[in-house]
Amino acid sequence: MTKSIQTKKPGFEKYVNYKMFSIAIVAFVLLLVIPVPDSMLDVAVEVSAGKQRVLEHFSMEMFKKPYGEIEQWQALGVQILEKNMTQGAFGLKTALKRNPDQLKKMGISVDPGHYKKVQAFLQSLDEKAFGEMMTGGHTLRHQDLSYERLDQKEQQAAKKAAFHIKVCIAMVAFVVICFLTEAIPLPGVALCMGLILVFSGLVSREEVASLYWSDACWFIMGSLMFAAAFVKTGVDKRICLLMFRYLARPHVKWITAILILVIAPASGFISDHALAAMFLPIAVILYNNSIANQQGPDPELSKMLLICIAMACNIGGFGAPSGGARNVIIMTYMEDMFGLTMGFGQWMVLAFPFVLVMMPVLWALINWRFKPRVKELGPALDTLKADIVQMGGWSRKQIIAVVIFIVMVLGWITESNLLHTLLGVRLGIGVLAVAGAVAYLLASVVTWKDYQEKVDWGVVWLYAGAIIFGRMLDQTGAAYWMARSVVEGMASVGMAAGHSLLALGGLVTAGMTNLMADGPAAAAVGPVTLNMAAITAPNTTLIPFMGLMTSASSSLAYLLIIGTPPNAIVYASGFLKPRDFLRVGIPCFIAAFVVLMLMSWLYWPMIGFAQLQPF
Repeated sequence: MTKSIQTKKPGFEKYVNYKMFSIAIVAFVLLLVIPVPDSMLDVAVEVSAGKQRVLEHFSMEMFKKPYGEIEQWQALGVQILEKNMTQGAFGLKTALKRNPDQLKKMGISVDPGHYKKVQAFLQSLDEKAFGEMMTGGHTLRHQDLSYERLDQKEQQAAKKAAFHIKVCIAMVAFVVICFLTEAIPLPGVALCMGLILVFSGLVSREEVASLYWSDACWFIMGSLMFAAAFVKTGVDKRICLLMFRYLARPHVKWITAILILVIAPASGFISDHALAAMFLPIAVILYNNSIANQQGPDPELSKMLLICIAMACNIGGFGAPSGGARNVIIMTYMEDMFGLTMGFGQWMVLAFPFVLVMMPVLWALINWRFKPRVKELGPALDTLKADIVQMGGWSRKQIIAVVIFIVMVLGWITESNLLHTLLGVRLGIGVLAVAGAVAYLLASVVTWKDYQEKVDWGVVWLYAGAIIFGRMLDQTGAAYWMARSVVEGMASVGMAAGHSLLALGGLVTAGMTNLMADGPAAAAVGPVTLNMAAITAPNTTLIPFMGLMTSASSSLAYLLIIGTPPNAIVYASGFLKPRDFLRVGIPCFIAAFVVLMLMSWLYWPMIGFAQLQPF
């Protein structure tokens, strides 16, 4: 971004620490060579043979023919039911409500004529018999299906699937050790993930290349590009002064307070990725100006400002349904699985108090954990004012930079609804971010050399690795195995009921979301936690409370760089080390979890769900 950022790259300029790296390698190999646990083989059976067996089950139940012999419209109906069952949605009404757009998101291609036939057929079915058929499919996949009941070909596939799960679990240990110790430069860890996946046969050489470049990765790249444009034009200085110039006493504790007050509520409505990228150059300019007349750098100050931005983004997303895909995923699960509809306003009434409570908690933790030498930032703002005076009025490039950014933010907010309706295609926030970066080039706001020098391309690769890592945990069933193992293990000792089950669901989800993106974490763990709640206390408030707990916990990615885009974006500044996130992340994680449990105990029951009994 600035000279300070370019020359200060903790961990990026170091050679390999072979002692630490050998520990990561040994952990990976040990986990790879241990015998496959029965529970892992059981999940592998579900992953490899479960879908086909369930498709055959529904085909025979509805059409009295094997799946390979039915007509195409019938196959579409069977596929819809299999996807519904996987998500825990057993009701006929849910199947009838699936529209083509929803089915496309579920990975099912839809022919309009076939879809009409499926709708007509489903409407002719008896609701009670339909529910029994769905329950039978669920029982077949999760209880009746076993390794011994498979034929030889299926057993070989199950063994291969179990090996893939084991590779992913071993990779978890390898990645976490490397991230916490910086045994090798972190972008190198991201590349190691792809190599492990190819060498172990989980993906092909063609697939691994495409997996690295997801929409989220494009967003990280594009957001760092427009942050570079802000720095190049000086817009970051103007925004920074606009935010803090009227502070009577610009002490660092009030600067952090304003950052939290602005960012945390906003992240419920604006992408946390965008907010982190927007405020990163502001924090950097504040830091650079603060140490300009001091003797040497003040690492505590830079870490304080940057961690404040990342954590403020992280705590705010639960506050509104628009705060993240995880919220919408859980809302959809609750409606599809249990018929519990939660509107935008109701969600905010239940969730936003968490944000309000966590804001002062985060502020206290930030100011407790970091002790900067420079506390009074008045001189920094004075220097900023002098710079702007010297800069003069708004230049053409600055105006263009702001206009492009505003258009880009509006695009991020409306891309899933208004833009989708107008254009007929989903652009995605990543495509819009890169489009904005290209617009800066076309408008001559920046040159490519600016991007080349000011964008931390290592962080782009780092987050690309995080995306592929999370996706493999999800696709292989490794995430499901970890979640199920913990829940079943705690249930065996009587700790999977009531508030203890809520706590367990939250902890499992929080652990998963620090290893993979929040959306996939909620998607993978949600059916497990919600079904456990439904089995333990059917038709009670435990079910929606578990949904809220799962969604909230999927935002507690406070610990690792790969846990959330804001963490990766502020890490791009070059002022942070992986363990710096733990300094505030661990106490903030504990505090957030305590707040959620208190809300589930005291606040949520007061708001309640009138149609459900208390648990």
